[in-house]
Amino acid sequence: MRNRMPSYQPWCHGNITRSKAEDLLSKAARDGSFLIRDSESIQGAYALCVLYQNCVYTYRILPNEDKKLSVQASEGVPIRFFCMLPELVEAYYSPNMGLVTHLQYPVQREEEIDEEPESNNLPPQLPPRNFPANDVKDSEPKSSEQACKSLSDTYLMRLQQMDLSIIPEEHQMAIQEYFRISVCLDAEQVQNGYPNLPGLKKLTMTICKNLNSEISRILPALEVFHRALDQQLSPGIGYFPRQMSADSGQCISFRLEQLTKLLYSIEDKAKSSVFESIGYEGGHRKSLIPLVTFEVKQESLGISTKMFLKVDVENGKLYFKKSKDGPEDKYFVHNKILKLVKSQKMPTKLAIAVETEKEKILRKEFGFDNTKKREGFCQLLQQMKNKHSEKPEPDMITVFVGTWNMGNAAPPHNINSWFQCKGLGKTSDDTADHIPHDFYVIGSQEDPLGEREWADTVKNVLRNITNISFKQVAIHTLWNIRIVVLAKPEHENRISHIFSDSVKTGIANTLGNKGAVGVSFMFNGTSFGFVNSHLTSGSEKKLRRNQNYTNILRFLNLGDKKLNPFDITHRFTHLFWLGDLNYRVEFPSTEAEYIVTKIKQQQYQELLSKDQLSMERNDGKVFLHFDEEEITFPPTYRFERDTREKYAYTKAKATGTKYNLPSWCDRVLWKSYPLVHVVCQAYGCTNDIMTSDHSPLFASFEVGVASQFVSKQDPNSAPQGGIQIMNCVATLLTKSKTKFFIEYHSSCLEVTVKTSEGDNMEHSDGSIKVWFGNQVELTPIISDPEYLLDQHILICVKSTDSDESYGEGCVALRAAQSSYTEFQITLTHHGEKTGTLTGGIQLRTSEGKPTEKLYDFIKVEKDDTVTSKGKGCDANKLSVTQAHDISNPSYMGVSFQRGTVTDKGWSYSMPPKNLPIAGQVNKESKKSGYDVGTRSPTGKSLNPIGEGDVVSEMFDNPLYGSMGRAHGWGKDQDHQQKDHLTPDPTFTTTKPPDGDPDRPPVPTPRNRSYTCSETRPQPPTPATLLPPAHKKPVVPSRSEGGMVHNRPPLPSKSRPGVPEPQAPKPRDYRDNSELPSKHRPPARPGQPQPHRDMHPEVPKMGRSVK
Repeated sequence: MRNRMPSYQPWCHGNITRSKAEDLLSKAARDGSFLIRDSESIQGAYALCVLYQNCVYTYRILPNEDKKLSVQASEGVPIRFFCMLPELVEAYYSPNMGLVTHLQYPVQREEEIDEEPESNNLPPQLPPRNFPANDVKDSEPKSSEQACKSLSDTYLMRLQQMDLSIIPEEHQMAIQEYFRISVCLDAEQVQNGYPNLPGLKKLTMTICKNLNSEISRILPALEVFHRALDQQLSPGIGYFPRQMSADSGQCISFRLEQLTKLLYSIEDKAKSSVFESIGYEGGHRKSLIPLVTFEVKQESLGISTKMFLKVDVENGKLYFKKSKDGPEDKYFVHNKILKLVKSQKMPTKLAIAVETEKEKILRKEFGFDNTKKREGFCQLLQQMKNKHSEKPEPDMITVFVGTWNMGNAAPPHNINSWFQCKGLGKTSDDTADHIPHDFYVIGSQEDPLGEREWADTVKNVLRNITNISFKQVAIHTLWNIRIVVLAKPEHENRISHIFSDSVKTGIANTLGNKGAVGVSFMFNGTSFGFVNSHLTSGSEKKLRRNQNYTNILRFLNLGDKKLNPFDITHRFTHLFWLGDLNYRVEFPSTEAEYIVTKIKQQQYQELLSKDQLSMERNDGKVFLHFDEEEITFPPTYRFERDTREKYAYTKAKATGTKYNLPSWCDRVLWKSYPLVHVVCQAYGCTNDIMTSDHSPLFASFEVGVASQFVSKQDPNSAPQGGIQIMNCVATLLTKSKTKFFIEYHSSCLEVTVKTSEGDNMEHSDGSIKVWFGNQVELTPIISDPEYLLDQHILICVKSTDSDESYGEGCVALRAAQSSYTEFQITLTHHGEKTGTLTGGIQLRTSEGKPTEKLYDFIKVEKDDTVTSKGKGCDANKLSVTQAHDISNPSYMGVSFQRGTVTDKGWSYSMPPKNLPIAGQVNKESKKSGYDVGTRSPTGKSLNPIGEGDVVSEMFDNPLYGSMGRAHGWGKDQDHQQKDHLTPDPTFTTTKPPDGDPDRPPVPTPRNRSYTCSETRPQPPTPATLLPPAHKKPVVPSRSEGGMVHNRPPLPSKSRPGVPEPQAPKPRDYRDNSELPSKHRPPARPGQPQPHRDMHPEVPKMGRSVK
């Protein structure tokens, strides 16, 4: 099909994006301007884009069974078929062909600047191309006979310059005969459409005659041995296929490859069998984490006492000792250790909540030597909880992600520090050295080793560190760019749907010296994607790098193929992007020494402010809505080899001196679905691996995962679940003249659900607002809340004319855990922002309470709360809820990046929720407000904010960065809503209060939504959550005062990223669920009342919906 669109036609634009096509037509600014691009929805089809009255009209060009092309134009116009695209375009220059206007002005394609070749980037396996110099572009094309003669002469000339005495005479003659005659015959065969190269095959068979017969002789013996090993492991396995030894006429290279694979398989099976028989390196349960003792200080009555905490991960015990060699009679087992509560202000302080034999809860506070020791202790305790959990499947795992540009040099003997996250930056403590990660993902660039050699190297390192033989999930290589994924053996049956792919972005996007490799898979019910990329080098080639990123995003084929409208940024629960991204520090070359001085002083902030990747991300040009942990390590490029003390920032070239300023070229970023658990535990680089001009980069993550859910409820008796989505309004940044509909995709749905067409309203700024007034109910396959709250709905806004996506986004069902919830998501397409979508979502689930997640074990608290230190109390009376959960700032749409607030692309009007540790709520925690800005994804907020509390700033803990206020709704938000729907009463169990019989029995959307990243204390939510009816708020009377909806305060102006302290606020009992609405006291004098003009009444438009 592709030869139907010749590249020399001015209107041919190939696979440019829809938004790029709109930009080109807008610049043309003449009615009748047109271009043709590839269709984004149908492979092999095209899209004809025409400009008329400043709007872009798109028509699909589809091939039929005979590969003839036709345009989907207006109804009533006869369909015409064309063999070639130029014929079709010529015909549509005529008027009255069914288009909005006839074609007049072809829009030229913008020339893309290709990357210049770099000699050290070309793969070594390619032979040098020193053909005669007359082979230039503008010369006359040579005949095939001349080309063959030139090729033959070139190879014969090369052969004359080689020493042939080392090879047998018969082989010399065979090679000379091939270059003299057969190479030309092969070339003719290729021209005639037969690319099998029979001459080459005959030559290799002649040279490898003895080898071929030897393979035929030894293969049967190896196959028998292999079958025996198979039967030893799996009795009764079938007969091993004999095609290898039977068919000696196969290609010798194929037979060698099969022989090599067979030898490797024999080696692996024999090792596995022998190791298993003697219990050597058998798996996770046999990988012993040694006992670790921490020296700490315990504060009691102002007196500091030295103590020792001994952690026994394998046996699940934590010992409290007064001396290092003292008795070990006082300990707590894993299930009696309830919570670890980190201090926010003091990064060395930790509180441990334990349950005694008398069901009392003790809270003990300790001070560690430094932050890393505290983090190491927390990781060991988390590992203990995970290991001894009674859950059949894990709900959190850890992932190591590493990237290293090896500089075409073999690695040194010892690279342990890389996999132990040791070196510079946010690193792991020595006490965590032997804690194995569940997955290891290693990306390499300029990797000189073979796949097998590199994979074995990494496995051996991990075996030495963890005493585990990791299983290879996948390995994929593009030239010298490689990705390896390894997993614990115990996870082998949890991993499925493995895919790998690569994209070339080198010279003319055809060479693989630059590009990306990727791997994706399912881990139980959670999808993972990993991309390792090596982008264009050179400080001045920032735009080319941006284009590399876009091409990888568009063409890397990973994940669920049913999610065709979505690029890889929306296909995975967790997507990690790593590699040598090659973005540089944008300083003039004259500032090289100044940069080196700043690095030696560890003053990175000024340099990071000029980091190209950070600047491009802030402008929304690349890695939109991705996260990156704060950089606290020096630039990883360009070092002098064999030392890390000196940066080699100059490079002599034929054109002069080239500067490669020290830069953070090597990076790890990630993007996860909303409201899922993901915490970066380490991010830094090694300082003892020096064979390359790059230092290896490491990152480790704690991530939440969902199980392959099997409901405990009887499917026949369990009520049918439902997901209600309503009041959706999309604002699209497009000039296309078309209608739109929404598609809903999710693994929790049996089928993809489509809405009817929306109603458009064009804005003067060139955007289109689309109302999708119809309420949509989605039916999940399982209604159990334990399952549903871990699911997400992928949303795609599509056009009716071309079925192409105009924007995609994602909504977390966990956001609607308690009640009807409004959402706002940023729509993106091919990595670009294309608009926004607002709406409401409500769940109907079967009965059941979600269990606490393993990652809720560790919390972070404020320091000014009153706590009981070491005193016992009744478990039913004390709730250890004195903690703020900030373990994952991504939950709130906020990213900790050098004190700035990063747009996450989504926000929810989620109510706060109080779920204490012991399952009971004391009176004080019921009365006090909760900070909505720091919720765990499971809704377990753990810090009550009482009278006079001030929300703490988050700047003092270097491991967590800084906390800022998230962006709320835009200033230009249009509050008008069309066909505004009320949530279905069947979706809620709440009843109208006795004091207000006219109040609707169900919640309705608020006029204004707020992000849950607001860092102010919020009033508590009543037990029966009832958002207000859609009417003006009034001053409450005595009888209905308790039902006034508690709106979060309007955001105030402040410095970006710095939350302003909240003034002390009197406790308001009107919203307390302990008091019935009839008997709640009236508002006190001086109590601020809602202003009437703060939330004006929203006029309804269109028909009313019953």
